[in-house]
Formats: sequence, structure tokens, C-alpha cells
Amino acid sequence: MSDSRDLSELQESLLFLYVDELKNLCAQLELSLKGKKAELIHRIIIFVETGEKVVLSPYPLVSCSKGNKTGALTPDALMLRGAYKNDLKTRMFFKQLIGEYFHFTAFGIDWLDSRWMAGMPPTYQEFAAMWAKEYEIRKNVPALPKAEWAYINFVQGYLREHAHATKDDILHAWNAMRSEHKNYVESFFAHERNGNELHNNR
Repeated sequence: MSDSRDLSELQESLLFLYVDELKNLCAQLELSLKGKKAELIHRIIIFVETGEKVVLSPYPLVSCSKGNKTGALTPDALMLRGAYKNDLKTRMFFKQLIGEYFHFTAFGIDWLDSRWMAGMPPTYQEFAAMWAKEYEIRKNVPALPKAEWAYINFVQGYLREHAHATKDDILHAWNAMRSEHKNYVESFFAHERNGNELHNNR
């Protein structure tokens, strides 16, 4: 069992791995490969800490489209998982509801996913109202990049310290940093395996 400091360092290093690398690690640990980057990292950390193999909770049926058919684009239509698409047709429809400044955003996708998971699929009009309100807020209070957006966070931090860095400078520094974190992850699990600390039989 690793202490909290080890887990904190591991979690930070896992952020620098690509999704395919995290899935490979999950496969080695016999964990589910489903989910986004943050979910894969969470699953790995929980397993290292407790031995529990976490699986994704299924979306409630009320949030899912039957037959995965594309639904009608009307203000009062429900945005159902499997039917909703981030495509040009949908973007043009939201521009009609919101304005020409509409574009697909991470906060919009996250909000929609949380409503699906809660079994409360929104209408297109509800999504438009949320998006417009959040957009106005973020004009004055920009949202911080998510922790799993390691490259964006790294670039922003690097440019604060090296304002005149070139793209090649940034890429070289990123690759060096990523290599360090990748090596840490590999050495961490090599130590865990050698120490017989992972709960493989749970």
C-alpha cells in the first residue's frame, strides 16, 4: 500500500500520459479500459490505494436514445446520448438559438454529460440558456484548464517563465517533462510489483 504522498506524485505523473498509455496501464492492471482520461486515472489511483476495481456507472436509460437515431433539432427536443452530435448542423442550430458567437466548448460537453449521468437530459433550449450564461461569466472569469489537460497547463506555465520561448523550445521541454513523469509511473509500478503491494487477487 502506498502512502498519500506516493499517490499524489503518481496522480500528477499519470496526467502526463496519453490516453492510449493509460489504457495500456489499465490493461496490465486488469482494469476497465472505458472512459475519459480523468476516469482512467481515477480508476488506477483507486486500485493502487484500495485494490478496488472501479467500473463506469451506466447512463440511465432515460438519458439515452433508443436505437441511436439522430433526433429533431428543435428548442424543446431532448438532447439524448447517442442521438446528439457535435456536428455542423447542430452548431448552426445553436447559433440560431444563441448567436453567431456559439462554439462547442468543454464546459458545455461536461455539463451535458453530468445531466445525462443524473438522468436529466436537457432540452436544446435549456442547454442554450446554460451555455449563454456560462459564456458571459467566463468573459470576466476565465476557467482554469482541467488538470488532465497536462499539455495546455504545461505550456501556460512554461511561457510564464520563458516568455520568448519558441515552439521548438516548448516542445523539447514538454517531451523532457513527459519523459520524466512516464519514467516515474513505470518505476512506481515496477516497485509495486516487486514489493507485492498491489491487490491483484481482489
